Amino acid sequence: MVPLAEAPPVAPATPATPAAAPHAPAATAQHPVSTVYRPASPVDLRHTLGTLGRGSYDPTTVWDARGLWRTFRTPDGPVALRLDTASDGIRARAWGAGAEWAIAGVPQLLGCDDDWSALDVSASPLLHESRRRNPGIRLTRTRRVFEALAPAIIEQKVTSVEAYRAWARLVRSYGDVAPGPVPDGMRVSPSPETWRRIPSWEWHRAGVDPRRSRALVQAATVASSLERATASAATLAEAAALLRTVPGVGVWTAAETLQRSHGDPDAVSVGDYHLAHYVGSALIGRRVDDDGMLELLEPWTGQRQRVIRLILASGHRDERHGPRMTIQDHRGH
Repeated sequence: MVPLAEAPPVAPATPATPAAAPHAPAATAQHPVSTVYRPASPVDLRHTLGTLGRGSYDPTTVWDARGLWRTFRTPDGPVALRLDTASDGIRARAWGAGAEWAIAGVPQLLGCDDDWSALDVSASPLLHESRRRNPGIRLTRTRRVFEALAPAIIEQKVTSVEAYRAWARLVRSYGDVAPGPVPDGMRVSPSPETWRRIPSWEWHRAGVDPRRSRALVQAATVASSLERATASAATLAEAAALLRTVPGVGVWTAAETLQRSHGDPDAVSVGDYHLAHYVGSALIGRRVDDDGMLELLEPWTGQRQRVIRLILASGHRDERHGPRMTIQDHRGH
């Protein structure tokens, strides 16, 4: 259970302008496929893509002072993507078999379709101020469902510390070495086939209990059909329902997945250990439960994820008075 990361108006973005030829040869360490994306409004890389990383030691995500390294699997194969904010836009370079696919998707990754123009937060001083101060937040759309689903399953009903530790260990052990001139230790998350082959004792050593490991293996077994079905779903609600047909995937996990893979503007992570407290504390000055959170967010139905991102970007912090969630150690000694 890991809360998200951080929300406002977005004007239609200009298309990315690839610097490489449309049918350039496969990218190499020396010759990446590249583009400069010039959005019509500013895009804040950290506020937009901060939801994708899983902790400071995630081997698929490395931030530095200038930008982001991110690895993932595309329909064409693994890729390493580098994004930098520059004076003329956001520079993107990609290495690996999936480089062209990744570069073509940079506008969606950076929220080009994310339209905040209909969101009215004028009734809430906190939301209004957060929107004013954070004009570069967008909802990302990675277009990769299983990539978002796998870590969400690992994060079910455990602390962030446990989940991040397990994710890093499994990806380092079973992921592929990232292509291109990436920082040392970066990996591409395992393929669905590899997830299915991880032995039970390795799940145990990583601290992932049998319930979660079974759910992830089930999801990996149907990963290809999930990608196709959710991509063609008529609505995001239908896509969420399709995800929930996988044993072990519930409302929270589906929401966490679609927030990233589809840029779902309304997905609420019901069942999160802290989220309802944050929302209640920010909007009415006191903690609430999930039902209370949904009631508070009801005026923004259709855009509730955007409101949540504004709350998280506002700098507001909930004072914690209750017991902390206990870290469970499922590993062998």
